[in-house]
Amino acid sequence: MELGDALPRVGAVVLTMNDRPRELGEALASLRAQRGVELDIVVVGNGCVPEGIPDGLRTVSLPENVGIPEGRNVGAGQVAGDHLVFFDNDAVLPTTDALARLAAHLRADPQLAYVQPRIADPDGTTLRRWVPRLRASDPARGGVATVMAEGVVLVRRSAFEEVGGWPGHFFLFHEGVDLAWRLWDHGYTGRYTPEVVVHHPATSPTRHEGFYRLTARNRVWLARRNLPPVLVPFNLASWLVVTLARTREGRALRVSFQGFAEGWRGDYGRRAPMSWHTVRRLTKAGRPPLV
Repeated sequence: MELGDALPRVGAVVLTMNDRPRELGEALASLRAQRGVELDIVVVGNGCVPEGIPDGLRTVSLPENVGIPEGRNVGAGQVAGDHLVFFDNDAVLPTTDALARLAAHLRADPQLAYVQPRIADPDGTTLRRWVPRLRASDPARGGVATVMAEGVVLVRRSAFEEVGGWPGHFFLFHEGVDLAWRLWDHGYTGRYTPEVVVHHPATSPTRHEGFYRLTARNRVWLARRNLPPVLVPFNLASWLVVTLARTREGRALRVSFQGFAEGWRGDYGRRAPMSWHTVRRLTKAGRPPLV
């Protein structure tokens, strides 16, 4: 926690594949306009050399696309700061005090590991998947967050490093739930602060190649890595029920079940099941790790 009147020090990690030059420029401009924080920004080229980066910003070039969570892990190791902000390259902070307001929550509560702003399309629409809690119909209602929307989130660096960072091998999807669960299992909490808004286009996640396969595979990995054995079948059964209810296209279902099977065959990483105390804490916070 910062002491005295020193400005919060924030390391900002932005990924690029050089496919959104205009959006990236706007994202970086909104970060550089932030006031009330000491900001250190790095742009990570995921399988490319970052192009069009303003003078004064550092870049890292990865020879291949290692996925979003691992790219962010790389970036986190390249910036200074007591806190880390992970920022999508098509997001924009519409006010100059957004990061300072988020950081103030971390300064006020040492148990708080991450703060999630309200993500909204410029027209004001907030998708349900951007609200990090159940009963997401009212995105203006803040409170405790037991998961996170990975696109824009401020994380206490010491807590992030304590739990080992993002699950890099996930490549894409569910990495925010994995990180949040591990933070909670180490005694931390999260908070959703809808009074701080960040703009992000309301695109569909199905635009990503491999969406159905990776979502299903990572859901299995998430449960196998983090849950007590008795809860794994209940968690995955609830996911299957929701998938069957929501997915109407036959090919999407087939690919989902292929990913589900891959999750059982593949290497999900280190298993560290959360304690039953954490299960109770998550349940009391309104989101038992079953759904």
